[in-house]
Amino acid sequence: YLQNPQQFIRKIPHMSFVQGENNIAFLKKRFELLSQNPLFENMQFSENPETLKHWMPLMMENRNAQEAVAATYIENGTDVNFGELTRKLFQHLTAQGCQLHLNHKVTDIQKSNDGWLLTIQNASGQILKHLCKFLFIGGGGGTLPLLQKTGIKEGKHVGGFPVSGIFMECRNPEVVVKHHAKVYGKAKIGAPPMSVPHLDTRFIDGEKTLLFGPFAGFTFKFLKTGSICDFPASFKPGNLLTMHIAGLKNIPLTHYLIKQALLTKEQRMADLREFVPDAKSEDWEVIIAGQRVQIIKDLPNAKGSLCFGTEVISSEDNTVAALLGASPGASTSVDAMLSVLEKCFADKLPEWKEKLSEMMPSYGKSLRDTPELAQISRAKTIRFLGL
Repeated sequence: YLQNPQQFIRKIPHMSFVQGENNIAFLKKRFELLSQNPLFENMQFSENPETLKHWMPLMMENRNAQEAVAATYIENGTDVNFGELTRKLFQHLTAQGCQLHLNHKVTDIQKSNDGWLLTIQNASGQILKHLCKFLFIGGGGGTLPLLQKTGIKEGKHVGGFPVSGIFMECRNPEVVVKHHAKVYGKAKIGAPPMSVPHLDTRFIDGEKTLLFGPFAGFTFKFLKTGSICDFPASFKPGNLLTMHIAGLKNIPLTHYLIKQALLTKEQRMADLREFVPDAKSEDWEVIIAGQRVQIIKDLPNAKGSLCFGTEVISSEDNTVAALLGASPGASTSVDAMLSVLEKCFADKLPEWKEKLSEMMPSYGKSLRDTPELAQISRAKTIRFLGL
């Protein structure tokens, strides 16, 4: 159904990179454990400078020969252009008769006897009504305000904490050509898990670029083009205590985000030079990638907990579901949507199972526990996607 897969997915090796003897010992132990798992059987580990120069020439160029560094390497990683993939998916859906409306804003959501009644404003300001039996809210940072409009009890004690993602970008072809990998470091002590630094080869509109980050930015906006009123407007009677407790528990994180937002370009370049020792300021520019709204919710043993993952919240009657939290990349997006089907359409699953298994031969099976299936699945994926 999706032609020319190279337009949305490319083969890019994935690596983990560490500095210092303690971190090398950690990475080596992790490699030894992971490589016993069939899903990671092709992972490689090296401390050899010559091997590392082959894997990541830009990062090893002019590096101090006395510095202790190591890395793990997986050849069959990928870079996914989710914008292009989304466009291709919706082209397929619209060809089947699915209606797609862009530049429409949902202004109200009300429960009715026949389902959910949506009030929508189109690009010209016209007010429209739409009735649906099942409602899925997947609006990124805009999901929480829409979930709150539904009034379902599952969304009462849920809040959100907005964080902007800032990256350094390089488009200088002489620099870009020297790096072809996604290389992840370790988060610094005291930094949140979302701040793991990485130097990525990315293809944006067909052009190869390098991105380094993320640096967190402090913001009140839930969307990149949102309003500074987004965050304060999300405080509701149902989540006020939850948000208050979360604020008291996460004062150090707030200080960290403010300090991150106030970093100068040269201070960010200093972090980049831990990855690329001779990086030149004129080759890199600061860009704001997007917004992330971290989930704040009450856990069984901890009220006002700040969560860093992705979560699906659904109503008791299974007529509405919402995707909150971090952006679900290739590793979690399918699993998140399968959880919606399994929770909200449990009565339909028996008749859908054959089709789901046709689409995903490993559906309902453990690739970790069945190495043969893992090999077959990987080989098929690599063949069909031209990797």
